[in-house]
This record gives sequence, structure tokens and C-alpha cells, in this order.
Amino acid sequence: MIKPGDTLPEVSFSQLTSDGMKNPSTADIFKGKKVVLFAVPGAFTPTCSEAHLPDYIALADQIKAKGVDSIVCTSMNDAFVMAAWAETQNSEEITFLADGGGAFHKATGLTMDTGDFGGVRSQRYAMIVDDGKVSLLNVEPPKSFEVSKAETILAAL
Repeated sequence: MIKPGDTLPEVSFSQLTSDGMKNPSTADIFKGKKVVLFAVPGAFTPTCSEAHLPDYIALADQIKAKGVDSIVCTSMNDAFVMAAWAETQNSEEITFLADGGGAFHKATGLTMDTGDFGGVRSQRYAMIVDDGKVSLLNVEPPKSFEVSKAETILAAL
């Protein structure tokens, strides 16, 4: 698993925008920037939709006031699902990136197998990335939601 001090792998994500499908690379997203990246096991799932994402939306201004250039949410859903999920939230301050094939999560070792529930998905985590290098990584133990909360990351900034 990736750890603080490591550089993020170079992969591409998918992002459905008003201008169509984009495929930003890790370098496009993180090079020269301070980014808070958080991942959810699945868009539209209860904890993700009712707590994880809403807390980042509510604290986005405070997080960015700490010198963060962008807040990114990713999941192993496709770009259409991520865009639809973004539309259901008041999420203008969050960038939604799909890792549908899991290239990023497999390369970072941040996947989990949920079996028949949903197959291979992203673990729930949050990280602070400085110029492509992980400075903090908080991975949730199974069935937990504490260390990847927006409040926890805000306190760490």
C-alpha cells in the first residue's frame, strides 16, 4: 500500500464535464498543487452520500483556506455515475474523478474485495497530497468512518 512520502502513480481518471468526457492524469491533478483526495467505496451508498461527501462539501471553504488548491473525490464507479452523484449534491467545490477500472486504486494498493456486495472497490480513505507526493494517508478500518472524515483532515492541515 502507498504510504506517506511516496509519489502517486501516473494514471488517468475519467471525468464527465459539461464539455464532455475528460481523462485527467495524476500529473494534471496533483503536479504543483496541494490536494485533499478522499475516496468512497461507492457513489450513492449510505455513508458516502449521507456523511462522507456532505462533510467535505460543508468544510470545503475552511479546507481551502488552509492552502489546499483542490478537493477531489474518487471512487471505482464510472464517470457517468460520479457525475450523476455530483449533481445530487451541492458540490461545486469538489472535483469528482472516476476510477472505473481501478487503475489508481490497484496501483496504490487501496482496493478491497467486497464479494457479492459489490466486488472490488476502493477502500474508504483520505489523503493530503503535496505536488504529487503523499504527505498524509488515513485509511479506514472495515466498517469504520473516523480517520477519513473532513473534520479529521481539516485538523491535520
